[in-house]
This record gives sequence, C-alpha cells and structure tokens, in this order.
Amino acid sequence: MSIASITASSRLASIVGPAHVVSDSPEVAVYEIGGKKPSSVVRPGSAEEVTEIVKFAAAEKLCIVACGARTKLAMGMPPRQYDLALDLTRLDRITAYDPGDLTLAVEPGVRLEKIEEVLAEHKQCLPLAVPYMSRSTAGGAIASGIDSALRQMYGTARDYVLGMEFVTGESVAAKSGGRVVKNVTGYDMHKLMIGALGTLGVITKINFRTYPVPISTRAFAANFESAERTLELRHAIARSPLTPMALEILSPRAATLFSSEATARIAPGALIADSLSRVHWALVAEFSGNERVLDRCDREFRKLAQECGCQSSNTLTGDVALGIAVRKREFIAITLPSSPAATIVKMSVLPTRMKELLTNAAKAAETNSLPWAAMARGLGVIYFALLPIDRSDETRRRVIQTTDQILPECAAMGGSATIPWSPAEWKSSLKVWGLERGDLDQMRKLKNIFDPHGVLSPGRFIGGL
Repeated sequence: MSIASITASSRLASIVGPAHVVSDSPEVAVYEIGGKKPSSVVRPGSAEEVTEIVKFAAAEKLCIVACGARTKLAMGMPPRQYDLALDLTRLDRITAYDPGDLTLAVEPGVRLEKIEEVLAEHKQCLPLAVPYMSRSTAGGAIASGIDSALRQMYGTARDYVLGMEFVTGESVAAKSGGRVVKNVTGYDMHKLMIGALGTLGVITKINFRTYPVPISTRAFAANFESAERTLELRHAIARSPLTPMALEILSPRAATLFSSEATARIAPGALIADSLSRVHWALVAEFSGNERVLDRCDREFRKLAQECGCQSSNTLTGDVALGIAVRKREFIAITLPSSPAATIVKMSVLPTRMKELLTNAAKAAETNSLPWAAMARGLGVIYFALLPIDRSDETRRRVIQTTDQILPECAAMGGSATIPWSPAEWKSSLKVWGLERGDLDQMRKLKNIFDPHGVLSPGRFIGGL
C-alpha cells in the first residue's frame, strides 16, 4: 500500500471508524467494476459521514462509486477512475412510516425484503419488484433505475418516489420533494437521481408512497404459436375492461430458462409441465380483486385468448403462480448466468410496434447465429437476451453486428434501446447507452452542476458522464 493510500485510509477511519474502512485485497475485490478495483472500501453510518467522505474525496481528487448489495454494478460502463467504494449498507434504517398516509422513508442500504416485511404487517406494499430481490437495497434499485415487474399497474419508481435526500459531488447535503404527496412541490430534482447510477449524487434517504396489498390475486397464461398471435391477445386485453397488475410476453426459450439450473438457485420449485410451453410463445397476466372480480377475469381472459387463437390457456394458482411471478421478476438474474457471454438489450417502444421490433430483433440474432430469448412487458418494454455459447472474438463481432442492427431499428420506430448487461470486456465495443442522444449537452450541464469535480462514478453514465 502506498503512502497516499495509507494517508487516505487513516483520514477515512477518522470519519467512520477504523472498523469501517477496508483495504485488504480479497474484500476489496468484490467491489470490482469491469476489471477496476477501488483502493479502499468505506462504510459510512450516517448521512453526515457520507458528506464528509465526499468532501475528503473532492479535496484529494479521489473518485467514488456508491453501492449497496452490488447486484447492479455490472450495469453501465466501468468508471474512468475508481478510488473508493462507498458501501451504504450500514445506512439500513426505516426512518419513518405512516400507514395512514401511505408514506415511508428509508435509508438507501435497507433491503427491499425488510421493507416488504414491515409493510406487510399493515397490509401494504411497495411495488419495487426488481431482479435480485432477496439481496437488493432500496438505494441500489433506485439509482440503477431498474424495471419493476409491477409497472403495468403501478408505474415506475418515478411515480412513487416522493422525495430524496442526497449529497452532491460538492459535498452539499440536498433535499428534494417531500414525505407526503400533498407536500411535494417545486422542482423534482430527486427524479434525476433515478437511474443515474450515482453520477449526480449519493442518495442518503428516500421517501416512498406505499400501496394497499390487493385483496386477492390470480394469474393466467395462454400459449401461442407465434409472437404475433400472443401480441394480439395483449392488444385485446388493452381494449377490454380488464386491468392487469402485470402482463408479460415470453418467448419459447424464456420458458426453457425458467426450468434451468440457474433458476433453481434463484426460484426453487419446478413448474407444472403445461403451465408454460417450451415451444410456444406465452402471455402471462396477473389480476387483483375479490373472488367475483377474479372469476370474471378468468372468463374474459380465456375468451379473448381463444379468439386470438391460443393453443392452450391455464389458470395459475398456488406455488405455480408464485413460481412464475418470481421467474418473471428475476428474468435478468436467471438469464445472465445461462450463457458465458449473455448480452441483454433493453428496448422501449409503443406497444403497437412490439411485434415488428421483436421480429426484427429475432431476425438479426438468427442471421448472426446467436441463440436468444425475450421477455416483453405489456407497456412496451422488451428485454431481448443474446445467449452466445462462448466469448470468442468472432462471437463478439456477431453480437456487435446484431446490436448495431437492433438499436437503429428501434429508434426508427420511435423507441429507444440500451445494452444494460454484457461481458465487461465487450462494453467498449458496444453501444451500451444506445445511439447518440440529442440532450447530451443538457446532461453534461447537469453533471457539472451536481458534480463539478467529477468525483461521483465518473464515466459510468451516458456519454462518459
């Protein structure tokens, strides 16, 4: 360890205590991002300590990457400079909860499972159903901007994050929004933090709106010979009085992945053979309400499915329904270990263009001899996974060629596409953040306002921000 590193560790220890600064190589190695490791890991126990750490880093020209359970560190680009891993898992308190007002305030390191347990006591929930749910922290889920399996009903985090407290790159402790819906006024600066990968500020508190747990839920699945017929059912449901909580379209290989060894480690329990077909496309929808409402949903769903030419339809109950719901939520976590070079393209497009986009993406993959799987949410978000069998240079070339075809086709349909997950050594060759954006200059100005010294996760975000 260099003299500079010893000095830095000593100063950090004076802020958080010696027990909460780690410089040993084995412990530091787990914070690696794209082949880059920090010199030290520091674990603050309060927002004030976070402010002091950022102030010290700025003064010493050190760069910080904030993290929690590290389940989302593979997203985005590796940092240009990475000196300190700011581990926020000690900030794990629920600081305020008012069931009557449906509001909750938490520190960033609190695990989503803990939040679920507390809310369940009052028959409430937070619709932040994200991959790696058993390990994920609230701060990591928000900073990554990762998609929730419940966005069909509840929207994205931008719809239920009421406010935040965060520390800017100038070590300024800032607040935005409020704790209750009626008090949320002014600029929603906190929404800039959602999905920014910690490049604008270090989140120290999040205020959420919570929701009542549905009285009862029921899930249904319909299998089809083609994506076209499956999407016809999606459109029929959209035109009907049915209001699903969740709705996903699954390619045949997705059902195969859901029965894989990787899945067994994440979502134990076998699926009933005819619940999802490995040779057909499937639409899975979940509804909520009382038994009378759910019986009506059952009848309407089956009728619409038959009119759209389904091969079979099923009502999913008990462990089967839970198993499929968990697998849909964990699609990313299941898919990544299923290939030595899994590369996932996230596309957003109007639902009416989903069929065309899925068809074109599949054609691009198959032209380049790449296996693929897809899961599409009913609102127009598609996760298209390329599943190569190796990491050779030739395979990388074919993946680049495939994604270079998919991204502009998505843009031509008025949509957007990024590549959130790929092998780390391929990221410099892929358009990880999609095609060039027209608002990049404005984003640079925001970065300069919030983090003028480039202390926070430099290079992780769009355009090297």
